[in-house]
Amino acid sequence: MLTKKIPALIFALVCLVSLSGAKGPKITKISGWVSNDRCGVKDLENADCTKKCLENGSRLVIVSDKDRSVINVENPEALKGHEGQYVRVTGTLDNGTLHVNDVATLKQTKEKADKSEHH
Repeated sequence: MLTKKIPALIFALVCLVSLSGAKGPKITKISGWVSNDRCGVKDLENADCTKKCLENGSRLVIVSDKDRSVINVENPEALKGHEGQYVRVTGTLDNGTLHVNDVATLKQTKEKADKSEHH
């Protein structure tokens, strides 16, 4: 009776190992500004501009403070109320699109403020 169960047990272990090795979106943290896809890097801290662009059909995005890349957001409603703010976003990044799980407003350093004015 034990010999009949061994192949089933081996099959179950192989399935478990193959599932645990599957790569999916990873949890990531990104610091940057909440902007819109029309302005992107321009006018990073201008909440009024971003809100106006949203009224005209733009979408909220994150502009990374690391390399000034514009990151599309799958669920932009999670960023509402943070327009123009410097934030840390936690979420899953999949094929260049971020699904936001959490948003925290950050205090902007003088160095970050200077960089945002020059771009």
